[in-house]
Amino acid sequence: MSATGIDSLRQATRVDEIDGRFDPWLLGVSIALACLGVVMVGSAAIAGGGVDAGPWYFLTRHLMFLAGGLVLAALAMRTELKTIEKHSQWLLLACAVLLLLVFVPGVGKSVNGARRWLNLGVSNFQAVEAVKVLYIVWLASYLKRYSEDVAVTLTAMFKPLGVVGVLVVLLLLQPDFGSSVLLLSITTCMLLLGGAPIRRIALPILLMVPALVLLVVFEPYRMRRVTSFMDPWQDQLGAGYQLSNALMAIGRGEWLGVGLGASVQKLSYLPEAHTDFIFSVIAEELGFAGTCAVVAMYALLAGRAFWLGLKCVEMKRHFSGYIAFGIALWMALQSFVSIGVNLGMLPTKGLTLPLVSSGGSSVLMTCAALGLLLRVSWEYNRAARQVAKLRGVASGVSVGNPPQTAQPPAPAMPADAAARGTSRLRQRIEPGMGKPASAESPALAALRRAR
Repeated sequence: MSATGIDSLRQATRVDEIDGRFDPWLLGVSIALACLGVVMVGSAAIAGGGVDAGPWYFLTRHLMFLAGGLVLAALAMRTELKTIEKHSQWLLLACAVLLLLVFVPGVGKSVNGARRWLNLGVSNFQAVEAVKVLYIVWLASYLKRYSEDVAVTLTAMFKPLGVVGVLVVLLLLQPDFGSSVLLLSITTCMLLLGGAPIRRIALPILLMVPALVLLVVFEPYRMRRVTSFMDPWQDQLGAGYQLSNALMAIGRGEWLGVGLGASVQKLSYLPEAHTDFIFSVIAEELGFAGTCAVVAMYALLAGRAFWLGLKCVEMKRHFSGYIAFGIALWMALQSFVSIGVNLGMLPTKGLTLPLVSSGGSSVLMTCAALGLLLRVSWEYNRAARQVAKLRGVASGVSVGNPPQTAQPPAPAMPADAAARGTSRLRQRIEPGMGKPASAESPALAALRRAR
C-alpha cells in the first residue's frame, strides 16, 4: 500500500474514533421538566383524583411509567438514525395498525365513551401517543426523499396530506378531536419547513378549517365545550365547572403562589387536577413566577430543537433535521394547547402537559421522542467534530458552537435517487430556505472518502 493510502487509512481511523455529545440544553430542560412533573403530580394527586387507592397511587404510577420512559429514551439515544431511517417505511403501517386495534373487541378498551386505549393486561395504552412518534419519523423520511418534489409539485405535497387524512378519520371515529388537530398542524408545519410553498399549502388549510368547524357544530358535546369556554361563569356548576375552577386556582396563586402542596382547588374541586389541569395547580401553588418558569422551559425545549433542526439541514443531514422539527412542533403545540386550555384561551381538550402531567402513555412516548431528539444532537455534534478534525481545528467543539469555517458535509447520492425523484442534473432545493446547496469543501470531500 502506498504512503498516501496508509495516511488516508490512519486519518479515517482517527475520524471514526470521534464521538458526539448530547446537547446539554436539551438534556437539562428535559430532566428539569421530568422532575417538575414528579413534584407536581405528587402534589396535585394527593386528594386521590377520584380513585380510592390512597394519596400516593398516582405518584407511584407516574414514577413507574417515567422509569419505563427512561428505558425507551436510553434505547433511542443509542440507536443510529440511519438504522431508524432504513426501516421508516414500516412505521406508517404501524400507525394504521395501532389505530385500528382499538376497535378490535378484547384488544381495544373504551373509557368515558371514547375508544382510544389498548388493553395490555397490566395497564392501558393510548395508541395515538405512539402514533405521534412513528408518524413524525415517517414524515421526516418522506420529506428527505421527496423534498425537491414537495417544493415544486402538488402530487408530492398532497401525499402526506392524504396519509394524515386517513389517520385523522381513524382518530375521529374513536373520537379524539384534539389529537386529530395536532397531527394536522404538525403535518402542515413540517411541509412548510420541508420546502412546500405557502401559497400551495394555503388551499388545503382553507378547506380543512370549515370541515373542522362543522365537526364541532354537529357534535353536541364539542359545541358545549366551545360555549362554556367563551363564558364559563354562565354555567359554573355545569358545562363551565372545570374551567371556572381552573381559573379560580390560577387567580389564587397571584405572584408567588400559596406554597407547594397548599392548593385548595386540587382537593376534589378541580377535576383531572393531576392530568389535563395540572398547570392550574402549578399556578396556584407557585404563582405567576412559577408559570413563567414552566413556559420558559417549554420555549427553551422547542427553540433548541428548532435550532438543532436548522443546523442539521445546513449540514445536509435532512432526516435528522426533520425529526428535530417534528418533535419541536409536537412539544410546542401540545404544551401551548394544554396551557391555553387551563388559562381559558382554548376550548377544553384532552391533551396533557408533556412530561409534567400524569399519564402512562404520554410519559412513555414523550420520553422516547426526547431520547430520539438527543440522538439527533449527538450525531450532529459528532459530524461537526469530525469536520473540525479534518480541518485541523482543535477537538472538543461543543454542539452549541460548531466550527465556523467548516462547510456542511454533502451525503453521497444514493443509487436509487432517480427512482425517488432526485436528479443528479438538478440543483437541490434546500428545505424551507430557498437557497441552493453550497459547493463542497476539500475537507468535507476528504471526510466522505475517509468514511
